[in-house]
Amino acid sequence: MAAPGGPRPGNFPPNYNPNSLSNNMQNLQINQQQPNNAGVSAPRPPPNATPFGQRAPAFAGSRPGPPPPGVFPRAPVPPNAPAQTTLPPNMVSSRPAGPPPGSQLPPPPFASRPPPPGAMPSSIGGPVTPSPPALGPRPGSYPSSPQTSAPSTPSHGSGSGPVSNGPPTFAPRMTQSGPPFPPAMGSMPRPLVGPPQPPAMLSSRPSSQPMQMHSSFGGPPTAVSSASGQSAPPFSGPPQNMMPPLGSSPFSAPNTGMHQSINSPYGMQTWPAQPQQVAPPPPGSMQQPPLMFGMPPGGQSLPNQSMAMSHSGQSNIDPNQIPRLAPSASVIVHETRQGNQANPPPPATSDYIVKDTGNSSPRYMRCTINQVPLTADLLSTSGMQMSLLVQPLALAHPSEEPIHVVDFGESGPVRCSRCKGYINPFVKFIDQGRRFICNLCGFMDETPRDYHCNLGPDGRRRDADERPELCRGTVEFVATKDYMVRDPMPAVFFFLIDVSMNPTQTGATAAACSAIRQVIADLPKGPRTMVGIATFDSTIHFYNLKRSSQQPLMLIVPDVQDVYTPLESDVIVQFSECCEHLEMLLDNIPTMFESNRIADSALGAAVKAAFLAMKNTGGKLLVFQSVLPSTGIGSLSVRESEGRSNISAGEKEAHKLLQPSDKTLKTMAMELAEYQVCVDLFITSQMYVDIASLSVIPRTTGGQVYYYYPFSARSDPAKLYNDLRWNITRPQGFEAVLRVRCSQGIQVQEYSGNFCKRIPTDVDLPAIDCDKTIMVSLNHDDKLQEGSECSFQCALLYTTVYGQRRIRVSTLSLPCTNMLSNLFRSADLDTQFTCITKQAAIEIPSAPLAQVRDQATNVCINILYSYRKFCATVSSSGQLILPEALKMLPLYTLALLKCIGLRSDGRIDDRSVWINYVSPLPTPLVIPLVYPRMIALQDLNEKELDDSIIPVPIPLSSEHIAIDGIYLLENGVDCLIYVGEDVQPNILQQMFGISSIEEIPNQFILQQYDNPLSKKLNDIVNEIRRQRCSYLRLRLCKKGDPSGMMFFSYLVEDKTANGFSYVEYLIHIHRQIQNKMA
Repeated sequence: MAAPGGPRPGNFPPNYNPNSLSNNMQNLQINQQQPNNAGVSAPRPPPNATPFGQRAPAFAGSRPGPPPPGVFPRAPVPPNAPAQTTLPPNMVSSRPAGPPPGSQLPPPPFASRPPPPGAMPSSIGGPVTPSPPALGPRPGSYPSSPQTSAPSTPSHGSGSGPVSNGPPTFAPRMTQSGPPFPPAMGSMPRPLVGPPQPPAMLSSRPSSQPMQMHSSFGGPPTAVSSASGQSAPPFSGPPQNMMPPLGSSPFSAPNTGMHQSINSPYGMQTWPAQPQQVAPPPPGSMQQPPLMFGMPPGGQSLPNQSMAMSHSGQSNIDPNQIPRLAPSASVIVHETRQGNQANPPPPATSDYIVKDTGNSSPRYMRCTINQVPLTADLLSTSGMQMSLLVQPLALAHPSEEPIHVVDFGESGPVRCSRCKGYINPFVKFIDQGRRFICNLCGFMDETPRDYHCNLGPDGRRRDADERPELCRGTVEFVATKDYMVRDPMPAVFFFLIDVSMNPTQTGATAAACSAIRQVIADLPKGPRTMVGIATFDSTIHFYNLKRSSQQPLMLIVPDVQDVYTPLESDVIVQFSECCEHLEMLLDNIPTMFESNRIADSALGAAVKAAFLAMKNTGGKLLVFQSVLPSTGIGSLSVRESEGRSNISAGEKEAHKLLQPSDKTLKTMAMELAEYQVCVDLFITSQMYVDIASLSVIPRTTGGQVYYYYPFSARSDPAKLYNDLRWNITRPQGFEAVLRVRCSQGIQVQEYSGNFCKRIPTDVDLPAIDCDKTIMVSLNHDDKLQEGSECSFQCALLYTTVYGQRRIRVSTLSLPCTNMLSNLFRSADLDTQFTCITKQAAIEIPSAPLAQVRDQATNVCINILYSYRKFCATVSSSGQLILPEALKMLPLYTLALLKCIGLRSDGRIDDRSVWINYVSPLPTPLVIPLVYPRMIALQDLNEKELDDSIIPVPIPLSSEHIAIDGIYLLENGVDCLIYVGEDVQPNILQQMFGISSIEEIPNQFILQQYDNPLSKKLNDIVNEIRRQRCSYLRLRLCKKGDPSGMMFFSYLVEDKTANGFSYVEYLIHIHRQIQNKMA
């Protein structure tokens, strides 16, 4: 029998495109004209199962215009098509040359049922046992939906009129889909007309492999047609670590009546990067000097920045000399290992392309320090924490090599028999390849006979470069039946809509129905995609969507204390069977309930009833809620009124309002997670809704909270639609289990993020997507060996949206050091600060805010004190010395203290939302959330931008705000445009269509006018949305207005009533260091 490990044939679905994920980010539905449709009222049906009457027209509001350039409708998949075995866009198939093709296991059926509680295997990928769940089921790639065969034709009316920068407010469905990102480094090819063509694949076959096997190795990546892509995400924004396109923006309005292709190479986020860190010297090249702990030989100083401070406390520093964010440089090509050593990664906020040469890409796994301290004492002395940030499904740059899928056949992937770690590039083969030593636990195992290969003169296997699992830091294994306790679950999407009096009157119900109606066309295609829908006020209304019924039937559940699901089999049905009924229902719901006078909302009971319907399958539950749940299971009271007098963080009990009010919803959330149901909560509110209690459900089930406060029926439906679309179309997996393993001497202390944990070693994730990050805190349980390397391996077992089980394995090996100076030299600022931020978010609900702020400042002081005491060259005590790699830490820490989550003047719900947003947030989005980006807009006509659409950012200080200027400030969530008092009227007219700042509206929708200044502004906003992977809320601000106060609250370098300025904070830090030195 041939050896396993070769390429796997037949892994590509008909519409598979390795770059389609990257191409999938240009679908923000904006810059489109929006005519209005009048709504028609319809009576609410009687309280029993009654067919709907006439189909009502769409709710009053705007209709979407044509899709933006580059957005193509998606071709339908025949209902009788076989289950698609797709790879994610950044994946290449590779199958070990082993068992003959005839002996391969058939792909598992798409439809499957969730495992019974507690039935997961005990370790990821291990054989099925009755033990508690661990990393056991198999992960898979998550192909998005197939692409279409022909482009849609954008057309507009008059080119001179305003074009609304937003998708329709309330409109019937538009089938808009397209590639998620612009193609890599080039223009997008013209769309193919007719059936999609098979994509080009990375392939080169080693001579020893059978003829029918395609190896994914041996040659450079081949360009892949961008025309065969996946479903477009809800908006045109690349994932967080992507370069901005260099050409036209898909957000801008298409030319009238013309096919317009996106001539925009894929672009990375342009947030300014830190200067490239100095690479550490090879091990053994440094010796500890006798007098200064951790210093290089000869008294050589580490790169640092010093500033003179006077003893009186007055600053002698030139504000222009203090550390600032540097503008981002050109794109960095990062090889994860060079010369058989780990290569420190570029900053998370920089533009980079990864070449996987043995270590996992920093997109998937980052460590706070890129050299591992030998002892716990050394780590403690540094003041830094050692943690991993794991984002296993992160989107890759389209220029990067796809992740290889390896199929070992029935035997499954090779693993250590002691620690169950997976085969990886750092396993050492000995005895002519007959045995191998695990790099994680040091155990010696026999090499399986069909996996044996002789070693070369360098001690490596001769086939190492032909096997992805032996030369790549991240690979994906096909899971065998031993890794499953049941068939993989289907893709189930259940929509739950609040139709009580408040949301029907504010337009939130209509906005939710409009958004759902538009995005259902982007659901994964195939016979196993299933949908359901229910509405609720003080009762719960299910709908029978079976095709056999002429019209949808409403089925009311009046008991909200002891809920049940009627007609369970007909509540969730195949999407292909009920598409027309679902569209009809979504058109009717706003009109049916427009006269509803029931103010109560039974959210907890509605979630429980939906769960009962989904219990046998699992899936995604998308909940649209507007008011405080006031009746039924899990009803809540207005706790904020109790806390109004002590809402200030200085009061001892204020933080208790950030804790759930009781355990009812937590108990329900644990049950949801047990049956693989993930809940996403869309809060369209104009009042307090107790986010602290409601958010327990999304956090425990792997979902997230979307918050629209105060909800505006004019400006927020565009964001609601785009958020929902990205939620459904982004790469994701279901029923996942994650475990991180470490080398001997290091152990996992704690996991933090949005998940459920039943046993200490594993993280259970009913759903996981490309935006979710998990923080893994590490500590020492033994001393490491000098001169060795320490390995970390993250294994994620999950089901793709097309029903495949896969195991994604990422391995990172870092050098060990006993030199404190090496720790500071190899510190990763962005990752280190992200962990500080996440730790603060964890602490806020359990400690007074003043205490949390002091802890954050103390972390910064302790790190800089350790560097000053043990690593800096002898210098005047009047100087503040900052390590080069961490020189921005004081500024970031000051910005953190002034965030809404740590300010004492914010609303309780706003603080809860901030805590929940930070919890799963990836590093490239944490930095701008805490230290936003601000740019000047008034000189756009005079400035010739280099390669970037976005001008160079300016410091967050009012010193840089001119009274005749216009400034844009964004943090990945909100986008504020501040208009100075003396701005020229002609600039206001060109940009915003107003003649004076008195005309600035409260609810602002950016429009594109027929002039260069307006086009540049729209291009900038669209590019930011693309980079942040988020449809930012826009707001116009002016001085002397609450909006102006909000804008200036983000200028973190200014002195505030309760906070330091940047210079004052540096002086404060310096004083504290001097006190500790004394």
